[in-house]
Amino acid sequence: MQLEVRGIDKRFGEHQVLKNVSFSAQSGQALGLLGRNGAGKTTTIRIIMQVFGADAGEILVDGVPIRQARVRIGYLPEERGLYPKKQILEQMVYLGVLRGMRAKQARAAALAWLKRLEMDAFATKALDTLSKGNQQKVQLAATLMHDPEIVILDEPFSGLDPVNAQLLKDVVGELLAAGKVVLFSSHQMSYVEEFCENIAILNGGHIVLGGNLRQIKRGYDRSTVLIQSPELARLEDYLKQNAQGLVLESRTMGEALACRLPGAQDKARLLALLAQSGLEVDGFAVYEPTLNDIFVQYTEEGL
Repeated sequence: MQLEVRGIDKRFGEHQVLKNVSFSAQSGQALGLLGRNGAGKTTTIRIIMQVFGADAGEILVDGVPIRQARVRIGYLPEERGLYPKKQILEQMVYLGVLRGMRAKQARAAALAWLKRLEMDAFATKALDTLSKGNQQKVQLAATLMHDPEIVILDEPFSGLDPVNAQLLKDVVGELLAAGKVVLFSSHQMSYVEEFCENIAILNGGHIVLGGNLRQIKRGYDRSTVLIQSPELARLEDYLKQNAQGLVLESRTMGEALACRLPGAQDKARLLALLAQSGLEVDGFAVYEPTLNDIFVQYTEEGL
C-alpha cells in the first residue's frame, strides 16, 4: 500500500496553514512527519483522516482518492482522546462498534490488545484511575484494535517509562513487519531516527526537507571523523604533533575525538597514521549529523 499526500493547500481565514505539501509513505515503512509547533502537522493529519478537506491537492491510497479507498486508519493523538470516567473495556468496545466492528468482535480485539500491552488487569477500571503512561497504553490499544492499515502516531512515547517505551517499540516493529503504513510525529528525534526510513519536515506550512533519512545524512560533508579511544588526551597530543595539515581542528565529543580533515578522501591517511601510533583505538567513523541537528537546521527562524 502507498499513502500519497499530493499538493495539499489549506487556509483558515486569512492564514494559509499548508502550502503545496507533498510526501508519500509505503507499507512496512515508517515516515517521520516533523515540524515545530504550529508548522502544520496536525492540520495535515486531520486532512489525511478526512476530518476536513483540503483547499487544493489530494490524498491518495494506491492511486485512489482516500474517500473511495475505504481504508482503515488508526490515530493516536498527542492529547488524551478517551473518556476519563468511563470503564476502559466498555468504551473500547463502543469505539470498535463505531469503526464498523461487531460488539463481540470489538470486545475480543480490545481484550487482546489490552493483554498485549499488559493492561488487561485494568479492563474494568475507569481511565482516570491510571497513571499517564498507562492511559497512553490504553489509548494505543484503542487505536489498533480495529486492525488499521494506516497508523498515525502523534507523540506516542509521551509519559512512558523506559520499560513501557520498549514495549511500544516492539509494537511499532510488529506493525511495520505486518505491512502497515506508519506515520510518526514526534519531537523526540531519537525515536524517529530509530524507526523512520523517510522523513518530511514541515516549516511555515510547507515541506522544507523530505526523503530517505540515510541518503539525507550522506549528503552532508563527510570530512569530519570521530575517533573513539580510552586515551583521548594522548591521542589529541599525538595528532597535534604528527598530523599537522591533515587534522585541521579537533575537539572532544563525549568519549570520542572529532577531527576535521581537508577532505573526505583523507580518511585513509589518518587511519594509517593511527595504526602507527601505538594508541588504543576503539572506533573510527565518519561524523554524521543527528536528526536533531538536521531538524534544527531546517526549522530555525529566518531560514
